[in-house]
Amino acid sequence: MAGHGTEEHPHGADRLCAAADRVYSRAVRRGRVPRSDADDVTCLLDLALLHPDPDDMDWLVPTAPQEVMTRLLRGVHDEVSASQRRVGEAVAAVERYAGLGMGEPRPAAGEGTAIRVLDGPARIQAALDEATDACTAEVLTVQPGGIRREHELTEGLHRALALRARGVRMRDLYNHVARHGQGLLHYLELMGDAVEARTLDEVIDRLILFDRTVAFIPANPERTVALELRHPGLVAYLVTVFERLWRTAVPLTEAIPEPGIEGISHREQSIAALLAEGHQDAVIAERLGISVRTCRAHIARLSETLGAASRAQLGVRIARAGLDGPAPDPSPAGVTLPDPGSPSVR
Repeated sequence: MAGHGTEEHPHGADRLCAAADRVYSRAVRRGRVPRSDADDVTCLLDLALLHPDPDDMDWLVPTAPQEVMTRLLRGVHDEVSASQRRVGEAVAAVERYAGLGMGEPRPAAGEGTAIRVLDGPARIQAALDEATDACTAEVLTVQPGGIRREHELTEGLHRALALRARGVRMRDLYNHVARHGQGLLHYLELMGDAVEARTLDEVIDRLILFDRTVAFIPANPERTVALELRHPGLVAYLVTVFERLWRTAVPLTEAIPEPGIEGISHREQSIAALLAEGHQDAVIAERLGISVRTCRAHIARLSETLGAASRAQLGVRIARAGLDGPAPDPSPAGVTLPDPGSPSVR
């Protein structure tokens, strides 16, 4: 969006500039507009009046005027005593937009409320804060990567503390390597029994679920775009995925069980399984939350232990040793595991 920013549009959504008014009105009438139409009016994206179409990122769809009004009233509530005139202008603007054809079918935007694209860290943060405020019972998260840095843990600390204050239970999944970070241990100590954490060799990409009704997942590798999912089928599927990972994960209060093959660590067994699947070193490192250098050091030790002189020979030795499958389930024999579909809060 070259050459234009919020500094050139010093206004709120209740009194758009003329250019933004034309683009938003056209989007309301037609149901969507090409992304290029907003190049000169980035205020529409900054104010979340337009957002990317989930089905085609090259198009922008308008936020429903009724939702705009909700945001406006929330935003100007603290200013009512100083400027009641702004509230009147906001309502008038929304009513004017509402009459521009929102009653007609909107093409390619049928999933508008079930799947919402959150473009930019500010919109992602705002949506997470809204979901936190509405949450009453349970939060489930998957946190991939290695050792959690202090700033990563403190970013969402205010939300976690607000949830704990309301008696909300939280369950978090991490990679095994996250156990070595003092920041995570301090965070869990601060949260007390409000948070239960478990770890796995490998977890899926980031996932946050609130009350089994709304989920957030990244929409690009840089995590600058996210999807807010409210479709019951999608959310139920993600809950099932989480519960199955949780069932096989190791509680942070317990030691990671060692494999039965002498001289091969649990991590090396996981690396062996991923090597057998044909993955490169960088991919293995990312999936296990370790550096490529550390990954290659483990591969070297694995080769030495199995007496392999090359990668090809290592693959053969891994198969012969039975290391080409997933690590064994650490759950104790004889323990009845909860139904993954159970709605109970833990």
